[in-house]
Amino acid sequence: MNYPTLFATLLSGALLLPCAAMAGATQEAATMAAEPAIKVVYHINDASVARVALRNIENHLDASPGVKIVVVTHGKGIDFLLNDAKDEKGAYEPQVAGLRDRGVTFDVCRNTLKSRKLNDGAVIMEAQVVPAGVAEIARLQAREGYVYLKP
Repeated sequence: MNYPTLFATLLSGALLLPCAAMAGATQEAATMAAEPAIKVVYHINDASVARVALRNIENHLDASPGVKIVVVTHGKGIDFLLNDAKDEKGAYEPQVAGLRDRGVTFDVCRNTLKSRKLNDGAVIMEAQVVPAGVAEIARLQAREGYVYLKP
């Protein structure tokens, strides 16, 4: 395209639409980047839902890669985070480790450990112990803006 033709095209507005569309796309990307990450707390207090919960979390991360997930366990829900925990599908630790590598945090209730006469060493290394599971869930929701999910 020669200079007079380019100038005439610019004046006609034919090149403005693609430029405007690009500006809109750039603004949308900037808006998405500026939005805070969604934060979710998964509450597990029943050992029978552990596998389903872990799969739900994998699916959640696949659908929303920027999501921040904390899994808080207490009662029988801590069982899958204990050393050598397994079910008919095998050990839990590799799946938990994979999720931990993707940024998921696993919390175990110290009150539950105490009531079962277990110490912090009973918990797999991918998990951390918090003073009280229910208090941690409340704190995450009230003070840090986490969304509550219970599988």
